[in-house]
Amino acid sequence: MRAPVGWWLDEADWLCRALQPIGAVYGALTAARMKRTGTRVEIPVICIGNFVAGGAGKTPTALAIGKMLQAQGERIAFLSRGYGGALASATPVQVDPARHNAAEVGDEPILLARVAPTFICTDRVEGARAAAQAGATIVILDDGLQNPHLAKDVTLAVVDGEAGIGNGLCVPAGPLRAPLESQWPYVDGIIIIGSGARGERIAQEARSQSKFVLHGTLVPDNAHEITDKQLYAFAGIGRPEKFFRTLNDLGGRVSVTQAFADHHAYTAAELENIRQRASSNALEPQTPVTTEKDAIRIPEGALPGLVVLRVALKMDEPERLAELIARKISRG
Repeated sequence: MRAPVGWWLDEADWLCRALQPIGAVYGALTAARMKRTGTRVEIPVICIGNFVAGGAGKTPTALAIGKMLQAQGERIAFLSRGYGGALASATPVQVDPARHNAAEVGDEPILLARVAPTFICTDRVEGARAAAQAGATIVILDDGLQNPHLAKDVTLAVVDGEAGIGNGLCVPAGPLRAPLESQWPYVDGIIIIGSGARGERIAQEARSQSKFVLHGTLVPDNAHEITDKQLYAFAGIGRPEKFFRTLNDLGGRVSVTQAFADHHAYTAAELENIRQRASSNALEPQTPVTTEKDAIRIPEGALPGLVVLRVALKMDEPERLAELIARKISRG
């Protein structure tokens, strides 16, 4: 499902206001669940989550932190629920990017597994234990801020600087998974990706709560592949509109956009439709372009000429984050 437009307005629209009582109940239940005591495992756990439903940049953040820790000599492993994957269950599965596909393990775990051993498991505790048994010294949990079952040593919330927390209401009236004031006690800090007044408001509140605040930017490494080209842009992510704007900002000429639901499984017919529409202008055909996460869900060779925009998180002061993590996971 696509998130309602009203989620991302400063003021809730009539539909979101009508759903507000349901959102209040949902948020209260989530807040109550977060109070439960989690189970500790034998290695430190770093949780990369967010306050809201939908994408904020958790996976690029997990990758950036994972690479930072690898450079320090840590043997990291990633842990994911494996959203949408047929193999996701309470039994841990180690992801093999050469053998598994998105339909089996989800799209994000394949991206993570290209960097370090990655496990999917609906039981976070069993997943973390499997990572430890495989030799990991630290496990990085991709999502799971609101899940209390696995105790965390460091919890960071990723915030989209442009979107912030939207209208400030709870699902389904807004994007929050629980009231913001109920979530602050469970995070050590926030990482704001991109700029925007909404993100800065969250940063100010975080500082008032004595929380760590870091800024970062998603930086593409292959922007030259889209510069000055007519683009047919499509994406099935949390906020595809942001991706489309990024393409224009990088010098691409986006002529057609097509948004799909987050984690959308592309069919052969949909990909053929994109191919035909992109090549319909013989004088200046459009280059199909999508995100790295979407590309995981597209069979290799299914869309000739596809450009995949690759991005990585560049943190403004990574040494500050390294200090926070070292302090929190101190092994004494």
